Amino acid sequence: MESAIPSHLQTARTRHRRVGDDYAPPYPSFVARHKPSVTRVVMAYFGLQSGGAAPVAAEQALAQLASDFAAADGPSHWDRASYVDEAGFNNIVTVAYWDDRQKFDRWFPAARERWTGDQRTDNGFGTFIEALYPAVEGYETLFSSLGRPEGVAVLADGMSGEVLEHAYWGGMRDRIPLSQTSEMAPSGAPRAIREGARIRIIPHDNLCLIRSGQDWGDTEAAERKMYLGDVEPVLREGMDFLRDQGRSIGCYANRYMTVVGPGGATTEKSYGMSWWKSLSALERWAESHPTHVRIFGAAMKYLSTLGPAAKLRLYHEVTVARADEQLFEYVDCHPQTGMLNAVQTVDAA
Repeated sequence: MESAIPSHLQTARTRHRRVGDDYAPPYPSFVARHKPSVTRVVMAYFGLQSGGAAPVAAEQALAQLASDFAAADGPSHWDRASYVDEAGFNNIVTVAYWDDRQKFDRWFPAARERWTGDQRTDNGFGTFIEALYPAVEGYETLFSSLGRPEGVAVLADGMSGEVLEHAYWGGMRDRIPLSQTSEMAPSGAPRAIREGARIRIIPHDNLCLIRSGQDWGDTEAAERKMYLGDVEPVLREGMDFLRDQGRSIGCYANRYMTVVGPGGATTEKSYGMSWWKSLSALERWAESHPTHVRIFGAAMKYLSTLGPAAKLRLYHEVTVARADEQLFEYVDCHPQTGMLNAVQTVDAA
């Protein structure tokens, strides 16, 4: 058993872990391990939004983005997902990951100009960029099984052995290295500024992002029936609550998306991603809100019924980022899109 916090990021605690040294988790879980030379990662979400079927120009923009990714200093990994949002708009979201901030800084300006800048073409669809650049002390991952990393974990040097800090309330916080010495409390409030066609969000410190995914592609008939019949509907109910009513509990925005495979094929993978005012707000929803209590109950019944035979793969990554580690830009998107949903007004630059 090892700590989720790698040895080179461990420090003398001023804030205590929520469980004692004698805690033993009831089932195994694992975290991604980067090389010690990796000090910062980049998670950049490029969104495309259309009121109906994506126009030809949108398909061309997505193809250009994929071409840009293949250029020098492009991301080490990217994936694509889609969903229909609360306003009925189709959204295609491509998330790209770097483990070298300097590479990203060299790559990003030209792509930014094409996606949300002056070189963007106005062809009847909206675009947005939501990016975080957290130090490795500011985020954590968790996986239910080995052998198929997702998201930022694809960049990792490998996976840990079984870790201690999971399967209890507060484990998410305890896996973030910053939690050893910091409350990671938010400060300030987001505001929006219009710069021509582009609306830029000025964020606040210690915003929280969670990407939480599930892959049922390996499940067989009985397990698949159990996941799709007993667990997924409860998960969807919780995701819909966060999407439609999340602001009342500190969730600025939530997307429940289906991963798109090569050639646009539908996969048997999905993930929710949500922006939160704080890690504490996310923790309160997880621990006590009826929608997540039902998700947790359905998942525990599922896992306890199947035990080690379960083929469902679960993972998540959670980040707490300073204001200067965030970028949000939106062009021709409706007001409930992402962090636009966190502000009431848009000021002139």
